[in-house]
Amino acid sequence: MTNRLEQSKALASDARLSILSWLASPHAHFSHQQTGDPTEIGVCVTLITEKLGMSQPTVSRHLELLKRADFLTVNKIGRWSFFARNEAGITEYKGWLNDTL
Repeated sequence: MTNRLEQSKALASDARLSILSWLASPHAHFSHQQTGDPTEIGVCVTLITEKLGMSQPTVSRHLELLKRADFLTVNKIGRWSFFARNEAGITEYKGWLNDTL
């Protein structure tokens, strides 16, 4: 079972909330991705880094926290990592939050 406190902490960041929002409509925000359809394979870390305007290590940390919280999945293609929302994990967290509050 996922740690609910860690999930809640993962949402306590404007940058991480932006990432989740953008990945809800990846084609609208990352249609210029050349490697593949962002809706199918996820979005490359490089493009997320550019959109956030932060350093790559900082963005990687944000992505790792969201992944550990079960809000993102990662698809490795070669040496590249592509991130997508984990709708099942997000839905489960929302249900827990609704039941708890």
